[in-house]
Amino acid sequence: MAKKSILQQQRAAYQPKLPAVLWGPVKAVLGKPTESVADHEAIKRLFPVTYGLPELTFVKADEPVEQPAAINVGVILSGGQAPGGHNVISGLFDGLKALNPDNRLYGFLMGPGGLVNHNYVELTGDVIDEYRNTGGFDIIGSGRTKLETVEQFDKGLEILKKLGITALVIIGGDDSNTNAALLADYYERNNTGVRVIGCPKTIDGDLKNEQIETSFGFDTATKVYSEVIGNIERDCNSAKKYWHFIKLMGRSASHIALECALQTQPNYCIISEEVEAKQMSLEQVVDGIAEVVAERGNRGLNYGVVLIPEGLIEFVPEIKSLIKELNEFLGVEENKAAIADMTPEQQREFVLAGLTAAALATLHKLPDNVANQLLLDRDPHGNVQVSLIETEKLLSTMVGARLAKMKEHKKYKGSFAALHHFFGYEGRCADPSNFDADYCYALGYNAAQLINCGVTGYMSSVRGLTKPSSEWVAGGIPITMMMNVERRNAQDKPVIRKALVDLEGKPFKVFASKRDEWARETAYLYPGPIQYFGPSEVCDLPSRTLWYEQN
Repeated sequence: MAKKSILQQQRAAYQPKLPAVLWGPVKAVLGKPTESVADHEAIKRLFPVTYGLPELTFVKADEPVEQPAAINVGVILSGGQAPGGHNVISGLFDGLKALNPDNRLYGFLMGPGGLVNHNYVELTGDVIDEYRNTGGFDIIGSGRTKLETVEQFDKGLEILKKLGITALVIIGGDDSNTNAALLADYYERNNTGVRVIGCPKTIDGDLKNEQIETSFGFDTATKVYSEVIGNIERDCNSAKKYWHFIKLMGRSASHIALECALQTQPNYCIISEEVEAKQMSLEQVVDGIAEVVAERGNRGLNYGVVLIPEGLIEFVPEIKSLIKELNEFLGVEENKAAIADMTPEQQREFVLAGLTAAALATLHKLPDNVANQLLLDRDPHGNVQVSLIETEKLLSTMVGARLAKMKEHKKYKGSFAALHHFFGYEGRCADPSNFDADYCYALGYNAAQLINCGVTGYMSSVRGLTKPSSEWVAGGIPITMMMNVERRNAQDKPVIRKALVDLEGKPFKVFASKRDEWARETAYLYPGPIQYFGPSEVCDLPSRTLWYEQN
């Protein structure tokens, strides 16, 4: 590892806090059998062995526990980075060594592809110590290979058997943990002797439920974004001449935008779920922003801040219908093959010829660059690459045009100049906040206990997160419990249901009760950078979202 900065040297000495129940031997208390959140029969057919498992909670063992035999464990970092991943691995390592000092941990390199391609490294104490409390996934790297086929499962099993690995921990988001569930069921029903445990990761905050109160990385990432938003607000309030349109990560849900709004109090924040619930057109979204700009401008306040969720474009009903139709058309194998050797112009004409009149009408409303991105750009899963669509520029351009018309009708007398920002990668590899450092370490340590009690197909769960860490509840939740069937790439697939912003939940209601005041006044908050040293009320607070949900 490269030479450490002064901060890294000081953070290396930080000892993450654990739930008191994990301070020593534990025993598992099993609850009632579970079922999936929807599509029960379909999920049961797809996961015949691991469906219906009970929830699991750890309590302190009431008598000494014999040291278990030594085992080898594998770990994979899957998907996009999130602050705290290194601490999950550190907690897993320490948890395994506490069970038996002879336990060994192997990391598969660059994500699930490392398992399939047999690329790995043993993670020793010296390696682990270099990465404690640091950001990033660079200890073993990450990747987006999807584990879906029997060939992949069997190829991975070859190296697991060679290394004597009897448990595999997959650290990832909803897609990655769906893959973990598929792998767990396959390995279990084929009596391979390999157990699979998942850990909940995503800065987007959309992997959560009653048992998974938040995904790790969300706390740190939103604090990083909020610091920069606060800096922009301070600059905005100083220069008093620009409207800043800021797009924030969050493809499928607006949790990041909502959390940052609660932390910084911008003049306007769009919540995609509300746009969809109210069946708002793109023009109505634009009108909402323009009205706030005009009202402030008419009072001489020609500046402000607008927060925009990355996935907004997919929540506008007319565009959502268009994208659904495009995904179906482009997901058909015959159509994929047809466009493979076409030029971009030929591809465009081919796709346009396959759309309905309603879809074409929506497409023609959009600027050419946005239309082309919807038509042609796809990620490895066949989805529109919404992060590449410059929604912030699309909205500011449309707002500017709307304001020009309002000025013609004497309804607006201010001036409008827009600046644009997209905050995404800046927050994914930050050194974890104290909350994420503790939470991630606990998730990893807890995963070691799940392995020790012999279960498979579970996700590590640590709950009660607004209480002192000593009072956190540790255990596991069956991954199938969170699953339903969704249409992906023109096929029905089992997936973990994404948690969207709850419009009846307290975090959104607090935001909704304040946004009119924030729109009219300049009520900015400047949260500043993450604090690692100092009083607990400055350094250890969880996200506003989590706080409002539980208090």
